[in-house]
Amino acid sequence: MDRFDALSAFVAVADQRGFAAAARKLGMSPPAVTRAVAALERHLGVTLFHRSTRAVSLTDEGAAFLDRARRIMSDLREAEQIVMGGRSAPRGRLYVTAPVMFGRLHVLPAIGALLAAHDGLSARMMLIDRNVRIVEEGIDVAVRIGPLADSALRVMSIGSVRQTIVASPAYLAAHGVPATPADLAGHRCIVGSGIRIGAAWRFGGKAESTVEVAPRLAVNTIDGTIAAAEAGVGVANVLSYQAAEAVAAGRLVRLLEDHAPPPVPVSLLYDAGRAAMPAVRLFLEAMRERARQGSWD
Repeated sequence: MDRFDALSAFVAVADQRGFAAAARKLGMSPPAVTRAVAALERHLGVTLFHRSTRAVSLTDEGAAFLDRARRIMSDLREAEQIVMGGRSAPRGRLYVTAPVMFGRLHVLPAIGALLAAHDGLSARMMLIDRNVRIVEEGIDVAVRIGPLADSALRVMSIGSVRQTIVASPAYLAAHGVPATPADLAGHRCIVGSGIRIGAAWRFGGKAESTVEVAPRLAVNTIDGTIAAAEAGVGVANVLSYQAAEAVAAGRLVRLLEDHAPPPVPVSLLYDAGRAAMPAVRLFLEAMRERARQGSWD
């Protein structure tokens, strides 16, 4: 039994929740996938899947083994890429995750430039406003905005962003300009997603004060939050880069800048072993260079 093929078959069946679907994904025949998983079960001495005519599900042993199997496969692919990439130009696939708007505005241009310069390189971007498991998902680099939890991953700081309270000129003309954070209690407020989620808005150099706002509108995307603020629905609490274009164009006005809490760090997270991959090294340097050219506003 080829151990790597067996692990690939096991992970595919777990992901696809079926042997036939896993076979299609792997380009194998269903009997071949079934035999590979059965051989792995015999080798381990455990049953990895509950099988029925209607469904396939992991046993407790299978669930415990799945994360380890993913890590083994990821490590092997990484070793292959390091060896292959070490003697050639960047090649293979670069996998990056980032918050949706930051990824669109600042990560996509960096990746686009890398793809234009290196024909053997491809990329996958997961733009999502929540943290995902980097190692388990096989991600090369994650862009994170906000404080970081302790982990074994390497961290590269590439600057910071600021809290920005914004509203449209039309809204301010109709409802007045808040002079202090406490004034927001009398304003129509828009609450959104990401790290600015919720109705408790923090202010002050050490975030020592919190204002509970009354949401007039709740939106689950930053684009929607910005659009609502531009339309005059109310006051929004976003990050500097998210409102930068609208502020520069005069569609939004920054408020209460003297009361902003400390800046929020922007970081790149990656596994130490992946730093040797040419594509990862180039991406890290590209993002660091973009940070050198100016703030993320």
